[in-house]
Amino acid sequence: MIRVLLVDDQALVRSGFSLILSVEDDFEVVGEAPDGAAAIELTREVRPDIVLMDVQMPVMDGIEATRRIVAEDLAKVLVLTTFDHDEYVFDGLAAGASGFLLKNSDAEHLVEAVRTVAAGHALLAPQITRRVIEQMVAGERPLPGDTGALRQAGGAAAGARPRPTVEVPDGLALLTPREREVLELVGTGLSNAEIAKTLYLGEATVKTHVSNLLSKLHVRDRVQAVVLAHRVGLV
Repeated sequence: MIRVLLVDDQALVRSGFSLILSVEDDFEVVGEAPDGAAAIELTREVRPDIVLMDVQMPVMDGIEATRRIVAEDLAKVLVLTTFDHDEYVFDGLAAGASGFLLKNSDAEHLVEAVRTVAAGHALLAPQITRRVIEQMVAGERPLPGDTGALRQAGGAAAGARPRPTVEVPDGLALLTPREREVLELVGTGLSNAEIAKTLYLGEATVKTHVSNLLSKLHVRDRVQAVVLAHRVGLV
């Protein structure tokens, strides 16, 4: 069972999410909280697997609550909001959220998102992914959790946007030819199933390759791998 905690300041929204998830055989809604502060306390108490977290709430917003929950390693957090402003996306990722999904997503996508995050994968809505990649690759935003392996350098002509230059991570040289090939496909936004089909591999084999390359590159999740692939020119 995937144990889920719902956090939103609107009781009607929490009820709607609860109804959607409760009809699934593999979900158990273990609690509801109306704000970030209450979410932290309830997460410590009931220890859910996933916290569905709203952003704008009284007392404590969802970003700060996410940061504290992740820092204490209490649960994975999937951020849900009606807003798709860049600051929410980047702040949520920097806080350690494992996923970011818009509230106007349909029930099927919500269920899929919770299962994806519970399985240990990062998840972003497609429209959010595109914007994250564009701005990070352009050097307008830092890579969440950046350890300094990638950096932007100046030197652009006056009046022009500085063109980012990168230092290739040492881990890139450690990748096997197959892992590098998988990284290139991850960078194009393909899922594990799509990569498996493209390379004529089993999906379990692809998952192993992805896990290995994330470890070698010292990146936290698939989102960071996508950005890295773009920055070093693999895509």
